[in-house]
Amino acid sequence: AVNADMQAELRSLRQLLESQLATLAWNDLTRRAPVQAEVLRELTQLGLASDLAASIVADLPARLDLARAQHRARAILTHKLPVAEDRWLSRGGRVAFVGPTGVGKSTAIAKLAARRVLEKGPQGLALISTDSVRFGAQEQIQNLGRLLGVPAYAVDHPRELEQLLGKLEGTQLVLIDTAGTGQRDPRLAAKLAALAGAHRDLEVALVLAASSQAGAAEEVIARFAAVRLAACIVTKIDEAASLGGTLSALIRAHLPIVWVSEGQRIPEDLVPARAHQLVVRAVTLAERSRATADEDLLQRRFGGFAHALA
Repeated sequence: AVNADMQAELRSLRQLLESQLATLAWNDLTRRAPVQAEVLRELTQLGLASDLAASIVADLPARLDLARAQHRARAILTHKLPVAEDRWLSRGGRVAFVGPTGVGKSTAIAKLAARRVLEKGPQGLALISTDSVRFGAQEQIQNLGRLLGVPAYAVDHPRELEQLLGKLEGTQLVLIDTAGTGQRDPRLAAKLAALAGAHRDLEVALVLAASSQAGAAEEVIARFAAVRLAACIVTKIDEAASLGGTLSALIRAHLPIVWVSEGQRIPEDLVPARAHQLVVRAVTLAERSRATADEDLLQRRFGGFAHALA
């Protein structure tokens, strides 16, 4: 018991010492490099992960004034953000959309399908739902097919999907809606493996809600990466209080964003992903919500980085 008490006291002393050193380091940084410290504050207000914010500031040229440093930091963030041109509407493919329940997979597919029909007509497009869990999900995709004049199918098992994709070999673009799955579902990896094995050319795209908290976004990406993710659609931008956490998670995962979705209008509320527009949106959201980063938070986050930044 004495040994345990001593270890607890040592841990407490260590935490206190680390906290005091972080405070000293941060205060020293604000004195020696006020521009860098202010840019760290702004990036924190955007919701960016601390290591990403520190790496951006470390890349800033010396002796910039604040306005130029802020502009350069946003440019570096834009450059880091992985985006990709759409290839599905232009070249076709077999794309299965996965993600947690409620992120807007079905709506995103409806927007993509409507855009494809407007641009190229209904020929060469098919829709599939594998969602036999959510009530009415398969009827929803079949109703969409009727509205757009394209074939729509419902399947219940991976073997059925494999057979159906074989029959649709000559169809240019096949969009597949899947059941929403919690990222902590123990069967998730097996479900993803069965899905990915349904066709040799099948791409799996993650649908990620921008309204997710940073930690939740990282967990979702990590768990759904059990199957190699080809790309991402970011949804519900209009519901997000902050974008920094989602952007940080996508940068860390090197997962390219292809489309961005907000609102319910079909297909207007689906736009190609543009890195600079996402960064501008993150800044606008932070300003609108009057996000703040107090000194205690900045000391905890960047005290350990401070010696390397100035």
